[in-house]
Amino acid sequence: MPVRQSRRIHRLIGSLLLVAAAGVACGESAADTGTDDGKGAAAEPEVRPLGRIVPVPASVTPDGEPYALTPTTRIGVDGTSRETKAIGRYLAGLLRPATGYPLPVVDEAAAAGGIRLRLSPGDTALGEEGYRLRSAPDGLTLTAREPAGLFRGVQTLRQQLPAAVERDSVQPGPWKIAGGTITDTPRYAYRGAMLDVSRHFFTVDEVKRYIDQLALYKINTLHLHLTDDQGWRITVDSWPRLTGHGGSTEVGGGPGGFYTKEQYREIVQYAASRYQEVIPEIDMPGHTFAALASYAELNCDNIAPPLYTGIKVGLSSLCVPKEITYDFVNDVIREIAALTPGRYLHIGGDEAHSTPHADYVAFMDRVQPVVAQYGKKVVGWHQLTSTTPAEGALVQYWGLDRTPAAEKERVAAAARNGTGLILSPADRTYLDMKYTKDTPLGLAWAGHVEVRQSYDWNPATYLPGAPESAVRGVEAPLWTETLSTTADLDVMAFPRLPGVAELGWSPAETHDWNTYKTRLAEQAPRFEALGIDFYRSPQVPWPAKR
Repeated sequence: MPVRQSRRIHRLIGSLLLVAAAGVACGESAADTGTDDGKGAAAEPEVRPLGRIVPVPASVTPDGEPYALTPTTRIGVDGTSRETKAIGRYLAGLLRPATGYPLPVVDEAAAAGGIRLRLSPGDTALGEEGYRLRSAPDGLTLTAREPAGLFRGVQTLRQQLPAAVERDSVQPGPWKIAGGTITDTPRYAYRGAMLDVSRHFFTVDEVKRYIDQLALYKINTLHLHLTDDQGWRITVDSWPRLTGHGGSTEVGGGPGGFYTKEQYREIVQYAASRYQEVIPEIDMPGHTFAALASYAELNCDNIAPPLYTGIKVGLSSLCVPKEITYDFVNDVIREIAALTPGRYLHIGGDEAHSTPHADYVAFMDRVQPVVAQYGKKVVGWHQLTSTTPAEGALVQYWGLDRTPAAEKERVAAAARNGTGLILSPADRTYLDMKYTKDTPLGLAWAGHVEVRQSYDWNPATYLPGAPESAVRGVEAPLWTETLSTTADLDVMAFPRLPGVAELGWSPAETHDWNTYKTRLAEQAPRFEALGIDFYRSPQVPWPAKR
């Protein structure tokens, strides 16, 4: 298998950027402290006001003096819970490099005055991902009903500390967390990000890096776009040329690559350790040149086309009338479903311009039951609503503000009939869209998407006629026609990704651009400490560079 050298670009940062500190509670308006002129603000405070993080918590009650990490701090966990112990080790691993403290993970009874991670199964109000953080001079306690909630709470704890805690060498501190209580639960159960590994291939380690970035902002779903015209990226034993031939290139003619089944399992397991569910996408019946080039019999004329390395869409289609097409689909879904512990399998369905509509309907009517046969629920792009979505299916809306009303209504009608919606409007959430005409990377078919445009919309009311109850959540797709390195991913995802994450997590009543842009600006030193190269939008009052 062609395995590309790691393309991660490490940037050595000589000094820590400083951030603004205005107000003492997450509910305070930042309109009087942040401007759109991009000028620098005041130094990062020694103690970050409680709740001034991204996503903003649901409830914040500042109270009393801060908690401080010291060389003797211990992390206490329930010794009988394997998951709680693993989260404790994860937290210690985050904090040790910058603090230089040993931070042993011990039984909770031995952690007096330290950080305690507690599961409280009876605390039903916290749900599956909610948590409560209580900080005081005599200790800090994170409580959750489920381990996923503890993990989300760890991200809050992490962001409440100075940004220097993200560095991989010892920093001076101090390491204080403001006193008080945060009680936090997500607005939506589905908070996703998609990574396209087909147009350009990304290695296992590069995908893991993105998973870690998503975790910081409480994303819980990783949608992997594994197949497209330009490359097939996952081993299918029963059709080996899919990767041997179909995975051998990428946009522009590079070497491509693919994941063995073991490598895919490694990604799935790593995502699970960050409490993210992986949804694999096998796009069909269009976006299939890589498969068609690998097997001539999947083409209606039995002639395999050449491998495709361009970026035009709508040029390919599986041969819907041929029975071997469904043998192929059955084998692929069976093998991918067996590798994937999550609930869903994405079957694509977008931009099938080379598939006659009657064939498209017939294809989806045959394929959706195959997904159910192997124990998964269907996810499809919103074109699936031109057919009859399967029971329990989710459709992913990727239209624009200017999408014709009739198309929006077709999706809304499906939602009224019980189909769940994932909202990914391209002119809001597509992270590969250029910020401005001067952005060197990305595409612009959906327009230019600045940071405010990406953040300032309401998922509950976005699609006219769709009941709010049908909205399962939001997802930020990152397509990679023009992106080939982790540095490219960084600058297009950040700073827009945190805003989409906040839309998915935080209550609607907290949604305010003026407050958000100031909290986002305060993320700049954290981006820097993590080695994330980000776009310094003039809409955000970033700290002055030093």
